[in-house]
Amino acid sequence: MTGKEIEKLLNEIRNGTKSVDEALEVLKDFPYTDLGYARIDHHREIRTGYPEIIYCAGKTIEQVTGIFGVMAGKENNVMGTRASSEMYEAVKKIAPETIYFAEARIISLCKKTPEIPDSSIAIITAGTSDIPVAEEAAVTAELLGNKVVRIYDAGVAGIHRLVDKLPEIRKCRVIVVIAGMEGALASVVGGLVDKPVIAVPTSVGYGANFGGISALLAMLTSCSSGVTVVNIDNGFGAGFSASMINKMK
Repeated sequence: MTGKEIEKLLNEIRNGTKSVDEALEVLKDFPYTDLGYARIDHHREIRTGYPEIIYCAGKTIEQVTGIFGVMAGKENNVMGTRASSEMYEAVKKIAPETIYFAEARIISLCKKTPEIPDSSIAIITAGTSDIPVAEEAAVTAELLGNKVVRIYDAGVAGIHRLVDKLPEIRKCRVIVVIAGMEGALASVVGGLVDKPVIAVPTSVGYGANFGGISALLAMLTSCSSGVTVVNIDNGFGAGFSASMINKMK
């Protein structure tokens, strides 16, 4: 429930189109619903501007389905990250309009259309192998109400592929750079643009990459100003942060 929705409810009470009892029925599970295994935070959208998002990994199919069912009943947009196709099939049985983004591993149920600003978010990958993390970031940003420009396979081994896209990148308000191996692309992009850069290290790479730690450390020690870093493979965190920046007034 958003602040605007609560304001509408209060105005309906004031003008007599809704009774106090009817309003209490709407608010009976506010600010959260307790399912025993999860307490669903219906108050989050008022506090942060975004509804609660389900991290599906580590949850059972029944738990994911139960959470989706409660949130869908509140007419919220529902998003589940790191979700399997089996989870999607189960959720779809209770909410047929659910969509699954397989590469991003995101389940989405859209109940209302978010406001979309004119500005865009650029999502850039160093290589093709980084695309699954990039899609998690891109789909997250789009579902939260943003236009996304995807630029994939533009790593430092062929820097001309990035340079060709600079005019398009510079029109965006915030840039997400996703790279494994040595993670150099974030520093390069940070030195070429006047926009905030969110760097995402990925676990892509050979043994000395240490599952993404080499890219993480390279990004953390970047000499380019304006580069911030999220956790390894955390496309969702990057997409969410990029959305917050893109929607700032």
